[in-house]
Amino acid sequence: MDYRNKLVLAPMVRVGTLPFRLLAAQYGADITYGEEIIDHKIIKCERRVNDVLGTTDIVEKGTDNVVFRTCPEERNRVVFQMGTSDAMRALKAAEIVCKDVAAVDINMGCPKSFSISGCMGAALLSKPELIHDILTTLRRNLDVPVTCKIRLLKSPQDTVELARQIERTGVSALAVHGRKVPDRPRDPAKWNEIADVAAALSIPVIANGDVFEYEDFQRIRDATGASSVMVARGAIWNASIFSSEGKIPWEDVKTEYVRKSILWDNDIKSTKHTLKEMIAHYSSLGLPEGLAVIKSDTYADLAKLHMPSSSPQLPTFGCAKS
Repeated sequence: MDYRNKLVLAPMVRVGTLPFRLLAAQYGADITYGEEIIDHKIIKCERRVNDVLGTTDIVEKGTDNVVFRTCPEERNRVVFQMGTSDAMRALKAAEIVCKDVAAVDINMGCPKSFSISGCMGAALLSKPELIHDILTTLRRNLDVPVTCKIRLLKSPQDTVELARQIERTGVSALAVHGRKVPDRPRDPAKWNEIADVAAALSIPVIANGDVFEYEDFQRIRDATGASSVMVARGAIWNASIFSSEGKIPWEDVKTEYVRKSILWDNDIKSTKHTLKEMIAHYSSLGLPEGLAVIKSDTYADLAKLHMPSSSPQLPTFGCAKS
């Protein structure tokens, strides 16, 4: 896994499932992070090969509930992101998925109360010893690269010091979200503080924050000196942001996303969530399209809405190879 000079899809809960990762890759993403999944959930799962879809599924034992789905064609670029607060539990979870992914990443930036209360996500930023324990345990026992994603600390000096401590664990790369824990998405990302981290480390730094157009990839790279650039919201709104040829109409992106979601049998709640995020940015959920998505109960409903020119027969599972 080479982390230099790459365009990266950020980890996003309920968005970064297999269809959206493949969508981003189709448009030019080099590395695609899955949505964060908590270690407690993974250790209750088992690995199953899905011969119908041609996928590998991580499924809750005793159920058909798919927690994580991947396929061979994304094997060399998909990163499994995990939420954890315990080194041995993280290792146990990572061992279930590591044969089917390109790397394992630890979330150290999520500011949500669920993560903080469980001593996960951004709560780890104030626990350097626990960070060291988790990362070194994974590094010593896994055959795939290990990375983590952090937010900025209270001062640039604190962020740089933590980044140096993380580098000493032997991780392959570090992603830095250019906002602090109290910051909201509307607050501008602090590219200058990401630059401090990039200048201090020898491992690749992945800069994240305020990338909304293809040209922003180079702008943030120039401003920060980071090796690679990660995008979140900009990709949700139009995944073709990764294309060097320019964005395609978002209506076409939606159609392709729905097609992939059907082909890969994605959880419909996840698909509807992502569609609503797309629609809310460009339009309004209160308009006919948004209301129709909200009311949709099946993929047949979504296909009629976003694939009106297609055959009424839904695609057959197992045909999904793009």
